[in-house]
Amino acid sequence: MDEWHEFFLAQAGAAGVLVGLVFVAVSINLDKILSDPGAGLTGRAAEALILLVAVLTASTSLLVPGQGTTLIGAEVLAVGLVAWGWVGAIQLLRLRSWRTMGPGLHGAFVLRAVLGQAATLPFVAAGIAVLVAGLGGLYVVAAGMVIATLVALMGAWVLLVEINR
Repeated sequence: MDEWHEFFLAQAGAAGVLVGLVFVAVSINLDKILSDPGAGLTGRAAEALILLVAVLTASTSLLVPGQGTTLIGAEVLAVGLVAWGWVGAIQLLRLRSWRTMGPGLHGAFVLRAVLGQAATLPFVAAGIAVLVAGLGGLYVVAAGMVIATLVALMGAWVLLVEINR
């Protein structure tokens, strides 16, 4: 795990800062976010926060010294399952309003759903990989952290910039 220390330290720091960015974006545009429940912006804000908190939680957990492979795999798997379930629940709620979505929003929702899965499932896969095959599975969690951060940044961009167009 010593080889991973700097990576997880950087991920924890970046995720912490980006959580703050999302909170600022939401607080600046709170009236606009809440004014159009049909746009799904509250869910998008929650998804961005969930993804960044997943990166923060996993990376912080992996910085704890002296953990065995089983505990590491279990931590990553738990973070992945919670993030996947929570993002999935938000997206299922949004899916229920499929018929009332405005024109052009269906494609955006499908993209958002695919990206949500792409950002959370690597954590689940990494947890299983670590439990089954060892610490080599951490490469999967590294990919998941990068994807989750990028997807969360896309959500933050919408909440900070696109909402004002």
